Amino acid sequence: MTTTRTLTVELGDRSYPIVIGSGLLGGGFDLAGHVRGNDCLVVTNKTVAPLFLQGLMELLGNKAVDSIQLPDGEEYKTVETVGRILDRLAAAGANRDTTLVALGGGVVGDITGFAAACYVRGVDFVQVPTTLLAQVDSSVGGKTGVNHPRGKNLIGAFHQPKVVVIDTDTLKRLPDRELKAGLAEVIKHGAIIDADFFAWLEDNIEALIARDPEALAHAIQRSCEIKAAVVAEDEREVGRRAILNFGHTFGHAIERCQGYGEWLHGEAVAAGMVMAAKLSDIDPAEFKRLHGLLGRAGLPVTAPSIAAADLLAAMGMDKKVHGKQLRFVLLESLGQAFITSEYDNALLERILGASN
Repeated sequence: MTTTRTLTVELGDRSYPIVIGSGLLGGGFDLAGHVRGNDCLVVTNKTVAPLFLQGLMELLGNKAVDSIQLPDGEEYKTVETVGRILDRLAAAGANRDTTLVALGGGVVGDITGFAAACYVRGVDFVQVPTTLLAQVDSSVGGKTGVNHPRGKNLIGAFHQPKVVVIDTDTLKRLPDRELKAGLAEVIKHGAIIDADFFAWLEDNIEALIARDPEALAHAIQRSCEIKAAVVAEDEREVGRRAILNFGHTFGHAIERCQGYGEWLHGEAVAAGMVMAAKLSDIDPAEFKRLHGLLGRAGLPVTAPSIAAADLLAAMGMDKKVHGKQLRFVLLESLGQAFITSEYDNALLERILGASN
């Protein structure tokens, strides 16, 4: 019998469950019971579909199900790709009773959610994340969107899913590089909010890399608990939710300057967290712990060689910028993050210059 753990993202009438367990795509979950209408469009990609699409279709029972397979990669996270989904829906005469189901990693989830937010001003959607990064971060919280040549996730909407179904067995098929990229977001959750969880990660990072089922289930559950609590407090990121972007101001700039897809999101965030920790000027021993844990996870701890002016220009498109003033998520200490526009500009220049 499949053991599941269920959390709830508390958002009033938009609340929804996060269901975590093994074997869920093998018939261990009643997904059809979370689909309001009869018509479904499953959005996936050409890498994920051969692995998990059939299992997902079986969970939808007698629903009328169609599917679309997108090309795989961050470089396809564009308005044009969303247009393909909208065209398919329009051609089928889909109405507001249609549900979109995102089967894949963060790119698929973000694109599908944005299409769901746009079509006839909003239809239901479901998240079935198959990568660690999507399971612990992007599938939860309702942020949807696509990239623009001038910035990461510049075009999008807040649109909450009806349910998030996390089958931990999908991680058995995940490439090592993508598993490690997902660990960056797990480590981030400990660094910003939960020092005890960070210490647990230090003790268990090798087990996570080895894909120990219990260790992964705990890391996913705790990450989802942390994110769900922050989202419940600040759904639309007008305040505290921005702490979830620790490392992302630098990381998104790295992704844009390198060209989307050259560095995985988690890799860029890992290097960005090191840069943000330097700007935080935290206790050297705590900086060493963060730097060391990221390194043990097999993640990059230095940014690629990018001109400081290019990084700064890319950071200027960060969504936390207010009045053209950069704001950063920094650390007081491990487990305590804060958002500020007051920082040592000379130190920032040195950090950016070190990437050259």
